[in-house]
Amino acid sequence: MIEMVIDGRKKDLGGFEVGRVLPFAQKRMVGPFIFLDHIGPAEFRAGQGIDVRPHPHIGLSTVTYLFEGEIIHRDSLGFHEAIRPGEVNWMTAGKGIVHSERTHPLRREIGAALHGMQAWVALPNEAEEIDPAFEHYAGKDMPAYEGDGLYARLIAGEAYGAKSNVKTASPLFYVHWEMAADVKSAAPGGYSERAAYIAKGSVEIDGQKVHAGQMVVFDKASPGVIHSLEPSTVMLLGGEPVGPRHIWWNFVSSSKDRIEQAKVDWKLGKMGLPRGDDHEFIPLPEDGSKPITQEPVSEAPIAHGTAPVEVHEAPVPDPVAKVQAGS
Repeated sequence: MIEMVIDGRKKDLGGFEVGRVLPFAQKRMVGPFIFLDHIGPAEFRAGQGIDVRPHPHIGLSTVTYLFEGEIIHRDSLGFHEAIRPGEVNWMTAGKGIVHSERTHPLRREIGAALHGMQAWVALPNEAEEIDPAFEHYAGKDMPAYEGDGLYARLIAGEAYGAKSNVKTASPLFYVHWEMAADVKSAAPGGYSERAAYIAKGSVEIDGQKVHAGQMVVFDKASPGVIHSLEPSTVMLLGGEPVGPRHIWWNFVSSSKDRIEQAKVDWKLGKMGLPRGDDHEFIPLPEDGSKPITQEPVSEAPIAHGTAPVEVHEAPVPDPVAKVQAGS
């Protein structure tokens, strides 16, 4: 059975569209997944691209996965990594990290396509304050299967008797399917919470048609059978809950006080900036005044496009605080 269907909320960011799927008012998390964005698809003209200025995270892992295009990642640990289709950038914020995401200057010159997914995975209590880390994975790190009209890649976690080499902090699964028309397959079993997001095409689940841009949350007893009605791209995700979480802007924590401290640390310039991308940053959304300047740590130039795009600048309502307030 289907527990609910969630429609992605479209947000136009100046020629670049993001579909915000999680958090949702009636379903804030699926397993440890607390945030899910469908990036694009977008076609940038020459001179355009994305410019997500340096911004901080705590208490989570960001998971970037592309179907098309490229994003350049830089972070405060010194990592500088391009992510392309079939690869994963898994950045664990822990007690705090700062990163940026931009279009490569050469791609910006000629124009390029971009399409993918970005998820946030909340860290379990015992890992919320671990040291930050970054890992890039590709190829054989992620088991894949192809046959009978289905291509499947296990991006992270364990499913179907296989295990991804992507390091995770709690039980979960994250799977990419490419389905030909009229193919049936089932979501992984053995987890408390499971969902399927349709990134392209349309499918039938439990007699209900589900379109691109929608996510189905499965009932615990559901077999999770998905029938493709046309060539479709499906992302399967879920796992075991890690407990209630506060979420504000880019900060996730089991403690509201910890989020307040992160706000102060970012405003006072205590979290550092990515090497090679340290001449600008996103201030706290609640503060319209000029933030305290952080001194650059390098002189590497940053290419700027004519149509910069930024995501995650607006605070996400805090579901935990709302429940505690009795609303």
